[in-house]
Amino acid sequence: MLDNNQIKNTARGSFEETEVDDGFIVLTFKNEEDKVKTVERDIDSSYIQFHFCVKGNCAFQFNQGTYTLSIKEETSLLLYNPQRDLPIHLDVSPNSWLVSLVISITKFHRLFSQEADYITFLSDDNRDKKYYKDGTITPSMTIVLNQLINFNLNSSIKNLYFKGKAYELLSLFFNRTEEGSVEQCPFLADEANVIKIRKAKDIIISRMAEPPTLQELADEIQLSLKKLKEGFKEIYGDSVFSFLFDYKMEVARKLLESGDHNVNEVGLRVGYSTASHFIAAFKKKYGTTPKKYIMSLSS
Repeated sequence: MLDNNQIKNTARGSFEETEVDDGFIVLTFKNEEDKVKTVERDIDSSYIQFHFCVKGNCAFQFNQGTYTLSIKEETSLLLYNPQRDLPIHLDVSPNSWLVSLVISITKFHRLFSQEADYITFLSDDNRDKKYYKDGTITPSMTIVLNQLINFNLNSSIKNLYFKGKAYELLSLFFNRTEEGSVEQCPFLADEANVIKIRKAKDIIISRMAEPPTLQELADEIQLSLKKLKEGFKEIYGDSVFSFLFDYKMEVARKLLESGDHNVNEVGLRVGYSTASHFIAAFKKKYGTTPKKYIMSLSS
């Protein structure tokens, strides 16, 4: 059974979970720190697991760490073993994001009962056999996964929103006849556009101190300004410069924590020509000044 009493938190992190339906749970985890975090969750043998590494790298530990199974960025892993429980013990690398769907095999089989021959492990012959399958995350799936990770709508509709996205993700996972299609999103017409959006993200991160304008960025990745703005929002859940602001503040926070740079130096490193502008930006993000933040670390 899956219930909240089975959550096993470690000292380093725990899943955020949303029950979208009876016997169907969405688990998300973002490791934004610079060290590996471990998350655990008891799952019994009556459930099938779908894991998606949206960013970074994760490693499943089985049998008290005697066996490790890695899941890398933009890859997925399906786990099902009716013969034994498969509790999640996951080491999540720094700057990594993970989305997992956990659904009872009974409920899952009902969804696809008319297509058991299409999904091989659902056939009667395989009903009692374990099944492990890795795969790539398609651009269509990337969009849905980022919408789950970067959910920013009213919390009152979270369960409804996650339910729709979870079922959409399952349908895309098994829609192998249209691999790479992103027709669901009118402004992301094909995989090439998704690649361009990812390139835009890499560009602004690599040049965060002196980022290009939106038009310059659009020109560089050879995408229209409209598609850049809409596509970036769809994949990363935020506007280009709001995403960059959050990234710069996270870099600044880590630089301050290292103790190797003073406030002025950190501000310059992340693109602020004056200390006052950096201090104002840092306070906007974290509610305190860089100096007070450093003092809080020492205390």
